[in-house]
This record gives sequence, C-alpha cells and structure tokens, in this order.
Amino acid sequence: MRHVLAGIAFFLFSAGASAAGLADITNKDAVTGLKQALTDGSATAIAKLGVENGFFANNKVKIPLPESLQKVEGLMRAIGMQRQADELVLAMNRAAETAVTEAKPLLVDAVKKMTVQDAKGILTGGDTAATDYFRRTTSEPLGKKFLPIVKNATAKVGLAEKYNAIAGKGAQLGLVDSQQATIEQYVTRKALDGLYLIIAEEEKAIRRDPVGAASSIVQKVFGALK
Repeated sequence: MRHVLAGIAFFLFSAGASAAGLADITNKDAVTGLKQALTDGSATAIAKLGVENGFFANNKVKIPLPESLQKVEGLMRAIGMQRQADELVLAMNRAAETAVTEAKPLLVDAVKKMTVQDAKGILTGGDTAATDYFRRTTSEPLGKKFLPIVKNATAKVGLAEKYNAIAGKGAQLGLVDSQQATIEQYVTRKALDGLYLIIAEEEKAIRRDPVGAASSIVQKVFGALK
C-alpha cells in the first residue's frame, strides 16, 4: 500500500503531473492506483486491530474506562477490587476487537465511491486527508454497524452489568454524570477512534516517504508520461 500511494503521490506532486499533455487515461490509472492503495491500507489497519490484543495491547488505542469512571476505578483498586476493574477494561477492548473486523466492507465501499475530485483532494491534502475522507464517509454507517456487535460482545461477558454497577457506585459518590453514555456507545466510539488513528498513522508514514519501490500500477502511471 505504501509503495503504491507513495508513487502516485510523487507523480501528482511532480511538475509533469500538471502538464497540459497529461492524458485522461493516466488520471484514471492514478485514481485506480490510489483506490487500491487505500483498500489495502484499510485492510492492514483492520488486520492490526481486529485480533486478540489488537486494542488491549496497543497503548495508542487501548480503551480505558470513561474519564468520569476512572476515579471509581481507582477506588475499586484501592479496596481490593483490582480483578473486577481489570476484567472490565479487558472486556471493553475485546468488544472493540470484535467489532472492528466488520469495518472492511464499508471502507471498501467508500473507496469505490470516491470521485476524481476526492482523489485529488486526498493526494494534495494534509497528512491525514485520506483518513479524514474515511472518517467523513464511514463514521456514521460504521457506528451503526459496530453498535450491535459491541452490544452482543458486552452481553456475553456481562460487561454492561459490570459497567452499570461501577457507574452506580460512582453516581452515589457524585463522581459520575447521570447522563454518561451507555457502555456500548462509549466502546463503539472508541473503536472508531482507534481504527481511524491506525489508518492515519499509515497515511502519515506514506507522506513522509513518498519515494519507494514502484509497483506495477505506478510503473504504468509513470509510463503514461513518456
């Protein structure tokens, strides 16, 4: 993925890319290459997160208790309930790992619907232009797809009950807002945040190193300039 996108980005940023003689087929090939790169890149992000410990063992995306409950978590650990607190955090991350495996079809669909203008914006945009495109076009449908999966995963381990029990203690102590989102909504949002973070990291790495070993599609694009 990095080699494909790197080559296309280098091609479009080059002086020759804006030449009047650039053929339409070359533009089409460039967009095709970008779409393949983004498809591969999103698959890589899902492969990293949608496995056991994909979230839990990665401190960049590991899901903690909501901030409003972290004081309660500290209290639990202080009174000897460390095991229960650890189980709760593990269960939230396992739910996210399960949900994120379902993201691929929607991300692929977003790539398929990408316009030439979208592609140009991504290739000439900021360090996270591609990620921003994914977030803009997929966050709502992915949220709807993740939510029932998270609900099912949390139900299997009694996560909602554990969360509500802790939240109840927190509410009694005035540490938790009564309007705190449900655990399913919280985990769903954090799962999406983690997915887009990993996609963004991949994108930034590509933009930092825009020259790499060219793939066949990049060779075809450069060949069209001759």
